[in-house]
Amino acid sequence: MGLLPEEHKQHVREELSQRLVNKVKLVVFTQETECPFCKETRELIQEVGELSDKIEVTVYDFVKDKDQATLYKIDKVPALVILGEKDYGIRYYGLPFGYEFQTLFEAIVAVSNRESGLSETTKALLKTVDKPVHIQVLVTLTCPYCPIIASMAHKFAMENDLITADVIDVNEFLQIGIKYNVMGVPKTVINEKVEFLSVVPEEVFVGHILEALKV
Repeated sequence: MGLLPEEHKQHVREELSQRLVNKVKLVVFTQETECPFCKETRELIQEVGELSDKIEVTVYDFVKDKDQATLYKIDKVPALVILGEKDYGIRYYGLPFGYEFQTLFEAIVAVSNRESGLSETTKALLKTVDKPVHIQVLVTLTCPYCPIIASMAHKFAMENDLITADVIDVNEFLQIGIKYNVMGVPKTVINEKVEFLSVVPEEVFVGHILEALKV
């Protein structure tokens, strides 16, 4: 028996068959002898991979395959890279389960369709970004609002090669929660300079990105 209940698995299979267009590659980094949630993360992603012939899953060991970890700039596990026609800079750290399964699903669909679904105004503003932007969205699996901001960050990364977006489960990476003094989620950190809490509209999120570039 897998992590996904059979009825949920069937629903996801149907949704993927209707919404996926191009191939998507899910790259999992694991270290199952040391990492408490690595095994579950690998198993979940492999389960998802079995639900569509447009999804390819590759698993790497964080230590044994250090060259691949370096290539994708992975510094902690469990980690997931979501690739389409290129590496959009979309990363997920932790087990994308609970409410965060929606973040995983939305990223797969967006990458497969090569379309973020963001407004034209947002896309235009993101095209003006001319310096590296690193977005970290700190989430928990029990937060119903976290996938909104997490998915938005991933979609921002699709619009500009200088933008990378990490979604991180702070219950799995407690040291990160301590570092950023997380008292509530979702909490977003941009370039270590600008932080904001909770859900905001696209235009406000973009405004924070532009602000971070000026600090």
